[in-house]
Amino acid sequence: MTQVVQESVKMLEMLPESEQEFANQFIKRLVLAWDPDFTKLTLEERKRLEAAEQRMDSGEYVKDSDINW
Repeated sequence: MTQVVQESVKMLEMLPESEQEFANQFIKRLVLAWDPDFTKLTLEERKRLEAAEQRMDSGEYVKDSDINW
């Protein structure tokens, strides 16, 4: 968790529950505006994807039994 996220959580915890719900809805709208199809990758997801692509380029494949379907 980044420092910014930690600070945001601390501030949210200071709010009354009704205001926390308002902030939660606002954040959801913000994320949907940024990525309406949920197709963008976070920095961590991008790193894992690139690592997996490198393994595939070297001939290594993932067994379907290793995937959490």
